[in-house]
Amino acid sequence: MNNNRRRNFRSRQQKSNFLRRRNGGSTSSSSFNNGNINFNRNGSMNNLHNVEKTMQKFQQLAKDAQSNGDPVLAQNYLQHADHYLRRYNELIDKKENYVENNKISEKSTSEENLLEKNLS
Repeated sequence: MNNNRRRNFRSRQQKSNFLRRRNGGSTSSSSFNNGNINFNRNGSMNNLHNVEKTMQKFQQLAKDAQSNGDPVLAQNYLQHADHYLRRYNELIDKKENYVENNKISEKSTSEENLLEKNLS
C-alpha cells in the first residue's frame, strides 16, 4: 500500500479565544489581557468533585514521598493538599449559602403570594 508515503502538513484552524497580535506583533490597548484572568479556563477548580479528587491525589503523593524517605517532597505535597482543602471548604460554604438563600427567597415569595391572595 501507500504506508511509506509522507503525509502533507495540514495547519489547524485557529481557535476563536486565541489572543491574536495586531499592528505588527504588538498588542493594542483594547486587546491587552492579564495572564492571570484566564489562568484556569475550564473552571475545574470550581467543581467540588475535581477539587476533592485533586486534594486526595496530593495526599497520596505525600504518603508515597514519605514512605520513600523524602520528607521535603512530602511536606510540599501536604501544602498543596492543604491548599485544595481550603478551596474545597470554600466551595462547600458557597454551596450551603446558595441553598440557604434560595430557601429564604422561596419562603418570602410564597408568603408574598399568600398575602396577595388574602388581600384579593
